[in-house]
Amino acid sequence: MSSVEPLARIAVGAIAERHKARSAWIDHVWRPVAVLPAPSHLAPWTEIGGDADCVRYYAGAAAIELYPSSTASYRDNLASGAPLLWLVLRPTGREPPYSVAAVTADPGEGEAFNESASDLVEAVPMPELVRQAIAEFIAGHYAERPFVKRKRDRADPQAMARVPAKDRR
Repeated sequence: MSSVEPLARIAVGAIAERHKARSAWIDHVWRPVAVLPAPSHLAPWTEIGGDADCVRYYAGAAAIELYPSSTASYRDNLASGAPLLWLVLRPTGREPPYSVAAVTADPGEGEAFNESASDLVEAVPMPELVRQAIAEFIAGHYAERPFVKRKRDRADPQAMARVPAKDRR
């Protein structure tokens, strides 16, 4: 998430699953599993299907924020052949156990969300309507930025040299 205002937002819905765990220490495991191309009329954390071992929930609405500076990342994501969205659920410490923290189409931002040990982050398939909206955004805002290799400053070998005691003052 950036401190700069996004130029566009795409409203989406998030789906999460609760699986029965195969562990002596926990009863179940949560994971983000899908993004809907539009928010649902359902209340967040409404059960939408499943069985005794796995239950799916509509986790809530979110917005994919699009920035002109990230169009190269969005373009590369779409060009991959199987574009993805990164869905992030953050623990609440109460019921419901998670909230939808973010949905992003930028692979770098999605990877950065993995730095938090408590967030649940999954790359999920991008719905076609979302792919089309992102493609339109790229078409309107992408600008090729030339690569500029930075040159290192010349090292000063005397910068770390020892100064004789008589010269210290």
